[in-house]
Amino acid sequence: MNYLAHAYLSFSEPEILVGNMISDFVKGKKKFDYPPNIQKGITLHRAIDEYTDHHPATKKAITFFKKEYRLYAGAFVDIVYDHFLATDKKEFADPLALKNFAATTYQTLEGYVEIFPERFKTMFPYMQEQDWLYNYQFNEGMQKSFNGLIRRATYLTNAAPAYDLFVAHYDALKICYGEFFPELKGFAAQQLIQLSEK
Repeated sequence: MNYLAHAYLSFSEPEILVGNMISDFVKGKKKFDYPPNIQKGITLHRAIDEYTDHHPATKKAITFFKKEYRLYAGAFVDIVYDHFLATDKKEFADPLALKNFAATTYQTLEGYVEIFPERFKTMFPYMQEQDWLYNYQFNEGMQKSFNGLIRRATYLTNAAPAYDLFVAHYDALKICYGEFFPELKGFAAQQLIQLSEK
């Protein structure tokens, strides 16, 4: 999953949110450099990613990007899932609810900037200024997200086919999201309960 889903599946717990958002930038035992609840957020992020990668709906969604993007197909699907979450009326009743969620997320994260891994600390101002979490709902936001992935990826140079594939298979991808996200949400909630008991 991508940033919006990881933020949302932190269930409004600040240090879980921090861990969930920085996890990709924290390698191996570096996790133990952080306070216990942030460690739990990192662990939750990794469990969410593993669950996502092995879900049948995700495997189907990946097929739409596989020919063009091979090993990176899953990363494009992660962004696509954030789009459908941003437009999911069961999760965000209207754009204002999403806007408020995004603003609260940035505000919470601001309180932890000093302990961010360097790469996330560099990226966070752009996330905030360009309002990534809110803009996943828009076509322009999706194009920017795909372009950002291309810039970070090795051997990839062109995001245009990804956007074309997203548009061409929009309805099928939305079905994949609908089959997947409610199950992921339940899984993440249960994982957080288990982590809280440790």
